[in-house]
Amino acid sequence: MGMRCLLVCGVSIALPLFVGADVCKEIGMQNETPSVGQPFAFNCTFPPITFGKVNVLWYKSSRKIPVSQNVHSRIHQDHTWILFLPLAWEDSGIYQCIIEETDHCYRIHINLTVAKRSWCDNSGTSVSTLSDEYKQILHVGQDDSLMCHLHFPKSCVLDSIKWYKDCKEIERERFTSLGLKLSVSNVSAEDRGNYACMARLTHLGKEYTVLNSITVNITERVGNGGRIPKIIYPKNNSIEVQLGSALIVDCNITDTKENTNLRCWRVNNTLVDDYYSESKRVREGIEAPVSFQDHTFYTVNITFLEVKMEDYGLPFVCHAGVSAAYIILTLPAPDFRAYLIGGLTALTVVILSLTGVYNIFKIDIVLWYRSTFHPNGTAEAVASVIDENIKLCRRLMVIVVPESPSFSMLKNMSEEQIAVYNALIQDGMKVILIELEKIEDYTAMPESIQYIKQKHGAIQWSGGFTEQSQVATAKFWKKVRYHMPPKRYPPSPPVQPLKHTPCHCAPGTWETSMGLITH
Repeated sequence: MGMRCLLVCGVSIALPLFVGADVCKEIGMQNETPSVGQPFAFNCTFPPITFGKVNVLWYKSSRKIPVSQNVHSRIHQDHTWILFLPLAWEDSGIYQCIIEETDHCYRIHINLTVAKRSWCDNSGTSVSTLSDEYKQILHVGQDDSLMCHLHFPKSCVLDSIKWYKDCKEIERERFTSLGLKLSVSNVSAEDRGNYACMARLTHLGKEYTVLNSITVNITERVGNGGRIPKIIYPKNNSIEVQLGSALIVDCNITDTKENTNLRCWRVNNTLVDDYYSESKRVREGIEAPVSFQDHTFYTVNITFLEVKMEDYGLPFVCHAGVSAAYIILTLPAPDFRAYLIGGLTALTVVILSLTGVYNIFKIDIVLWYRSTFHPNGTAEAVASVIDENIKLCRRLMVIVVPESPSFSMLKNMSEEQIAVYNALIQDGMKVILIELEKIEDYTAMPESIQYIKQKHGAIQWSGGFTEQSQVATAKFWKKVRYHMPPKRYPPSPPVQPLKHTPCHCAPGTWETSMGLITH
């Protein structure tokens, strides 16, 4: 039962393929007569359908056998191409390609007849060919060209191309080989004859020889007759491209079928391949033709492997007979928004970094500034009263210890009482509160001390009375110095009219548990 179900499912899947092929629209039959023993390829194209995304499948019609897609097979499908490497006698027959769109299907038949043909017989005379594709015309008295019609997919590399006329290799000055083109200058009647182009084809490391015979007739061109090719792109325009990037530009040309105009890229009136012959950084691609009923559409690209500064501002010209159009490479306009965002980001990082460094090393920075730049103090008025002397003092240092349960103000009117008055009542000087030991509870202390603690905080003595703890670079003394005013460096006046009494910077006491130092 399981095998029967599997068989039914297989039939149900395969059936739509054959049904779909039967309802495809017939495009027509094309006859091909290639030579046995040579590589041969045919591209399944139906413009403009195949310009979009379509699915192409090749079959040998007699048995509806799908063509293999294994690239190592002698006959296989390569994207839209069918490729024979090389042709054998048994390859003759009817082939079909199915072009499937979303809603439509098209079918093209190829009648392939493998023949044994030689382009030269034993007498050294060229043999005429059977297909009109290989008949070309040169126009007398003008510069013209012949085209070697060797069309293969991108997986095949064509090189070592040689041209022959009447079985002899062409070595005349009027003939210039340009890859698959043969340029003929000042065409004369003697240029009539049988030509052939021979090339080496390489596919997956294997080499083959492929040949194309051409029968050439000579005629005079009568007027233009609408035979001037039209370059669709480029349009004498510029292209923005980044320095160092790769670039491919297509030259799209429409021309009449019988026209054999030379189509190429030039720079500084030199063929691109010759201009960049040493570096090979810029190369012209292989011409790709697509045939329509009354004309042929050609594509010739130019590839920049790496754009350099010397390429900017240089016209790269696509030629098609007497028609020409160019492109110029330009640098993209700078994006100022990127620079602005980058600058603001960098500035923000710098500001945050400086703020973080200052918060960490604030004390050291202030002390270093004071010792280095010696800021001048402001001169003050001199008075003969203690109050005026006290006002000259800028700091009041209060030292507290937790031994005494209560505090009281000094009994005698002295500098200490005036200093406390200025600090607490008039807010005349800053207060530095120092704890010799950690004090957990300030509630037993006077309200003035509590106020100082709340407003200014306290510095706690850490460490014993060793020599190390008493050096100026110790952490405790740095904090004390940080809260102390900078040293005064008053200017020396020419006349000192009055000398005042200095402040007594000796410690006072709050009974036995509190002391005051003014500075």
